[in-house]
Amino acid sequence: MKDIKDKPKTKGKSKLHILPILPVRGMVVFPFMVVPLMANEKKQAHLIDEALMKGRTVGIFLQADQEEDNPGPEDIFDTGTSGNIIKMLKFPDGTIRLLVQGLTRIKIKRFLHTDPYLTAEVEELTERTGSAVKVEALQRNLSDRLKILIELAPNLTEELHISAVNQETPSKFADLVASNLNISVYEKQTILVEIDIYKRMERLLALVNKEIEVLELSKKIQTEAKSELGKIQREFILREQLKVIKKELGDKGDSDEIEEFEKRIKLAGMSEVGEEAAFKELDRLSRMNPASAEYTVSRSYLEWLVDVPWSDSTDDILNLGKAKKVLDEDHYDLVNVKDRILEYLAVRKLKKDVKGPIICFVGPPGVGKTSLGRSIARAMGRKFDRISLGGMRDEAEIRGHRRTYIGALPGRIIQGLKRSGSNNPVFMLDEVDKIGSDFRGDPASALLEVLDPEQNDTFSDHYLEVPFDLSKVMFITTANLLDPIPAVLRDRMEIIRIPGYTDMEKLEIAKRHLIPKQLDNHGIRKSQLTLKDTAILRMINGYTRESGLRNLEREIAAVCRKIARKIAAGSKIKFAITDINISKYLGPEKISTDIPLRTGQIGVAPGLAWTSVGGEVLYIEATAMKGKKNLILTGQLGDVMKESAIAALSYVRTHCKELDICDDFCDNHEIHVHVPAGGTPKDGPSAGITIATALASALSGYPVKSYLALTGELTLRGVVLPIGGLKEKLLAAYRAGIKTVILPKENKKDLIEIPSEIKKGIKFKFVSNVGEVLRYAIDRSGSAKNKTKKTGPKIQKIRIKK
Repeated sequence: MKDIKDKPKTKGKSKLHILPILPVRGMVVFPFMVVPLMANEKKQAHLIDEALMKGRTVGIFLQADQEEDNPGPEDIFDTGTSGNIIKMLKFPDGTIRLLVQGLTRIKIKRFLHTDPYLTAEVEELTERTGSAVKVEALQRNLSDRLKILIELAPNLTEELHISAVNQETPSKFADLVASNLNISVYEKQTILVEIDIYKRMERLLALVNKEIEVLELSKKIQTEAKSELGKIQREFILREQLKVIKKELGDKGDSDEIEEFEKRIKLAGMSEVGEEAAFKELDRLSRMNPASAEYTVSRSYLEWLVDVPWSDSTDDILNLGKAKKVLDEDHYDLVNVKDRILEYLAVRKLKKDVKGPIICFVGPPGVGKTSLGRSIARAMGRKFDRISLGGMRDEAEIRGHRRTYIGALPGRIIQGLKRSGSNNPVFMLDEVDKIGSDFRGDPASALLEVLDPEQNDTFSDHYLEVPFDLSKVMFITTANLLDPIPAVLRDRMEIIRIPGYTDMEKLEIAKRHLIPKQLDNHGIRKSQLTLKDTAILRMINGYTRESGLRNLEREIAAVCRKIARKIAAGSKIKFAITDINISKYLGPEKISTDIPLRTGQIGVAPGLAWTSVGGEVLYIEATAMKGKKNLILTGQLGDVMKESAIAALSYVRTHCKELDICDDFCDNHEIHVHVPAGGTPKDGPSAGITIATALASALSGYPVKSYLALTGELTLRGVVLPIGGLKEKLLAAYRAGIKTVILPKENKKDLIEIPSEIKKGIKFKFVSNVGEVLRYAIDRSGSAKNKTKKTGPKIQKIRIKK
């Protein structure tokens, strides 16, 4: 590159110069400031050598990218400072250190060369002064704030304030302050770029104020930390001195917390592993400063270890007669449950170390599953604790949290044992079928160890981290449904079903338990209110239809509230509620019996269904209409129920001749099967023979017999397969007034579990194939027939009057 002298060129009023450009990193050079720089690139070394030899001025510009080793025109800011190199030193490692003095602000107009170093045409910037009064006021304010900053900042000296005050112009004053301020190079660059002196000082004042705030806050934090540290050290020294004084005096009273814990550990009756862990933690606690946060965590852990009932047990009531009496007092019927508890007590009487059973009560809501747990605990003379598992999604709820977490606690099992104060309580885990799982783990999986008699004698809680024996605990779980419970968890439990109550059972329970309880709750004496049996039965059949007793109890409570209001108003009469006057207190009946209206019709067959809240009667309707041979299924049916309907139609079409249906009838008609209550999803195979009966009735024109219901799974060959939930279904049929129920022959053995009241009120027909079903279900009497022979059902013509 040819040597170009930096003679100024005239372009209008602006002064243009051609200068070599020296990019710098981490430093902004202000006019009239002398600053040291360092360079190690070859281009920069060449530029510095030529500038010193020829006595030339250089342009000093900040690099935009501080990591760039060989910056180009696009890598530097366009505003910088012209300056002279006063002194230069070269070191053996190739670096160059130089002293530079800034002259004026300059701005790059265009680059001329990039090799061997950057050369550009620059313009000298002229500063704008503005209002002299405003600038002077701002300068004084900035000077005062600078004095405060120097007092706070350890790296700034008083000489800076003296030098700043003695500057000739506001511009030099602002540049001097900016060059010494502890701010980023980019903030310094923004001050360098600003040519309006007033705006430059305004921005500088904001930066100075910010720095003062930071330093004041830092000083405050340091003071507080120093004070706190001094307090802790002082307390530690005093406590150490107190220990020495107590030792010299021989004062070792019960107030000493460490010794108190030592006594409690020895009296707790822990296992060998637990005692070892407790003494190890106590040793750590004795060496800790009581003011530290870790001391509280360690102390809480020891509290839990000594409070858990390691060896505290309650004595079982092994008098079977007394236990039976307690169970009979609290609950009516439930023979299977009571027998199972008495069997356990009998075995316990013969063998003391028998492990506690894991029992699961399954049944609809309101049948007394939860209250049965309390009754069992009372009959056995044990403590009772209940844990609701409904909606639980965190595995730590069962196993506890690790002690590393803030606010860690043991799981609900260990907490329940501490509450009960014994290691052999009756533990009720309610709603085990409603456990969820998410990113926090699966509580059902954590229960596998708790509910396994072969594993729970070494149950480990994450918080305690020592094995605890749960084999003496009697676990009772409750559920409305078995299906949601994982199979591996279900396998660990003994299932006892509580299907529901008959009307007579409800009547007895109401008289023995519900009515006395509600009279007491409402402050009514037995002599003031009498509920007749007829009134209670009217409540059961006309105002509630459920497997349990919750709604019945609500209706009894409603009657008691109305009577209590009259008594509180001053009434002295004795109230007697019968089936005649009960509507005055409860209003019209809420449940209507529609069996006479919906049975004995063509194409309508009542079926029996099982739900999570008990049994239900479903009316399956079938009809035929002119059209193509399509099957329409409505009523929110599931895939299994749809397949049952298709199989039933296939069977009926295959046996048209036996059913007295025209052979080509199905080819010219569409068949529609509907299950009312269309808003409720329905599924399952047990409606197969009911659908077949409804189709056979609709296509043959013969009605289904009155007061009859069916349940059973159907195969394509017409075999009737057994079904589940028999007791719930028969209870529903009994409540609805059904007189005859057709059942699969293989379910005959299950009648042993059916209450005698139902057996007396319902006639059972057991079948093994669909031919027997239709023979029992279809009414083929002459008066009932409504068809045209060999042509299918007669279609009634409707004439519309104009």
